[in-house]
Amino acid sequence: MKAIGFRSSLPISNPASLADIDLPWPEPTGRDLVVRIEAVSVNPVDPKMRMRPQAEPGWKVLGWDAAGVVEAVGPEATLFAPGDTVFYAGALGRAGTNAEVHLVDERIVGRKPASLGFAEAAALPLTAITAWETLFDRLDIRKAVPGAANALLIVGGADGVGSIATQLARKLTGLTVITTASRPETAEWSRGLGAHHVIDHSKPLSTEIERLGVGQPAFVFSTTNTDQHLAEIAKLIAPQGRFALIDDPASLDVSPFKVKSVSTHWEFMFIRSMFGTADIAEQGALLNEVSRLVDAGTLKTTLAEVFGTISAKNLSRAHAVIESGRARGKIVLAGWPTSGES
Repeated sequence: MKAIGFRSSLPISNPASLADIDLPWPEPTGRDLVVRIEAVSVNPVDPKMRMRPQAEPGWKVLGWDAAGVVEAVGPEATLFAPGDTVFYAGALGRAGTNAEVHLVDERIVGRKPASLGFAEAAALPLTAITAWETLFDRLDIRKAVPGAANALLIVGGADGVGSIATQLARKLTGLTVITTASRPETAEWSRGLGAHHVIDHSKPLSTEIERLGVGQPAFVFSTTNTDQHLAEIAKLIAPQGRFALIDDPASLDVSPFKVKSVSTHWEFMFIRSMFGTADIAEQGALLNEVSRLVDAGTLKTTLAEVFGTISAKNLSRAHAVIESGRARGKIVLAGWPTSGES
């Protein structure tokens, strides 16, 4: 089967950083599905894992977000059948989705929204799971903070997670949704997804929030550059507020939160599959709910651009954009190159 892999951690500018390769066809066991991949999207975890030192030699295949068609099922699989269209975010400990066919545990798979094509669907799984778990499981945004403004600040509102978190908060709660952006195009994108207010994260966030006159937000969700904004978040968040992050700051000193008794939550959506938790099937159920909300018109895809077919050349370009920190929404690759095409 065709796949895109890497052998060693190289800068994405190096032509050898990602390569088109051929690998054996995988065989399902247990509750595995064999999925024929039709589209993938790229997330910050992809270049992070590419640059992480590898413990074992040989080709590694990246990729987590995917949409495709079930080709075969393992002997214990009961939730899907060949021909079903699905979308999912994969697992860290297994080969990735940048391959023609992929093995995935059926319990972390959802049914693809019928109203979306494969490219539009592939943009959603990882970010939707991350945003949903952060908002409703970690921050518990449906439970008010006494005396606080019934508001949510999303730092990084135009990135993949911020884009779906904005929609979830706006459509499923009564919160005032405030996002951050520093460029006109990202601010416009965020407003189009439902943000009530967009503030400039190149300026002090506490001053920007004060300018809005909405009060101190009960909830803050930081998707990027948390270490740059933490001091300002401590100033602006309400006493007894709740704070969550998903990025990987070099250090995280939350001691300024003590005087306000702010709780801190670190979301990592791979936990259920990584540890085989008792509630692993919740991830598939969550994706099925996202699918239902999309088909009902409540949520929309966060696809921003399709970079072409699934090839090393196009994937390298996507990695470069992600590493630049200037991505808006999600970048997707769809279909496989024909002979002589890249």
